[in-house]
Amino acid sequence: METGIVHSFFLIFAGAAVLATVALATRQPLLVAYIVLGALLGPHGLQWVSDARLLSEIAEVGIIFLLFLVGLDLKPSRLKSMLGEGLLTGIVTSLVFFGLGFGLLTAFGYTLAEAIVCGVAVTFSSTILGIKLLPTTVLHHRHVGEIVVSLLLIQDFIAIIALIAFAGIGASVGATLSNLGVALLMLPLLIGGAFVGVKWIVTPLLRKFDAFHEFIFLVAIGWCLGFASLAHFAGLSLAIGAFVAGVSLANSPIAQYITEHLKPLRDFFLVLFFFGVGAGLDIELMLSVAVPTLVLGLLLVAAKPLVFAKLLQWQGEPSQQSWEVGFRLGQTSEFSLLLSYVAVTAGLLGEHAAHIVQGATVLTLLLSSYLVIFRYPSPIAINPELRRD
Repeated sequence: METGIVHSFFLIFAGAAVLATVALATRQPLLVAYIVLGALLGPHGLQWVSDARLLSEIAEVGIIFLLFLVGLDLKPSRLKSMLGEGLLTGIVTSLVFFGLGFGLLTAFGYTLAEAIVCGVAVTFSSTILGIKLLPTTVLHHRHVGEIVVSLLLIQDFIAIIALIAFAGIGASVGATLSNLGVALLMLPLLIGGAFVGVKWIVTPLLRKFDAFHEFIFLVAIGWCLGFASLAHFAGLSLAIGAFVAGVSLANSPIAQYITEHLKPLRDFFLVLFFFGVGAGLDIELMLSVAVPTLVLGLLLVAAKPLVFAKLLQWQGEPSQQSWEVGFRLGQTSEFSLLLSYVAVTAGLLGEHAAHIVQGATVLTLLLSSYLVIFRYPSPIAINPELRRD
């Protein structure tokens, strides 16, 4: 049935409160409750919230605020060293995970194009889950958090290139290469514009009106969404624009204040995001491809922590920290879902292959959240001894 946006929000957040209560009482991660709620109320369940596409677009704002807050916590000097150290790990792991996804779909008899798309889709780890489960005031300032963030950023750059390439299928090779070239050219311009803007516009304004907290809040939101929109217009992702906006403000004395006051807004939209993930699941179709979906999901959950850990240890990282990074990145990504949607539109993925990618992604998100929440510090840990924020 059709529902308005207000009624949809009521169903989502009232339902989330009920299932969150059950989840906490049974010591389950809250993210699981949000995804289950989406499957129950969404278009393939009770159909009480049928406009999942609109909710997914709204939820994307949660990703924007999440990356903006991460950027606020990373000073440019530290970010430069992090990306340099993580480049080798990001490239090698991407190649390994591509081989796993490509090989599995080939073994199950899917087409070459479908195997390639699946291989690309499963190379990424979830920016949302990886960063949401990082304690914001502790682990970001430790080496584990720095490695996690740097690897996620490198994967996001690779994902953007893949999205442009898949979206360009059907267009000429020249047009696709042109789009890639424009995106790569616009990134340094975006970064330069952000730092110039902070120096000559944002900082003077904040110094002049820092007594008005509402003004600081408005400037922060405007800066975040403005650069997210500029990045999108330039062929990059909204999330990268928001991250650049955050990093450009990281040296500002007001950065910590902005971080604390945007957290509730971020969490509001992230509930919608995970609801949208669940709402996109067609359980009946999932059952028809249950075997390859389960095999792919379980293989990735087992392989990703191992590959990350061994490669980091080879580069000299301590064993305990290497395994923690591996488990925190041991899932596939929201980019995997987006890539599958783009590939279906471009005619590269059939319906069954797309649901394998989507089903395996959701499975890895669920299993990985369990593995992290019950083993390592996080803001939403069930065990009080592991709960950190």
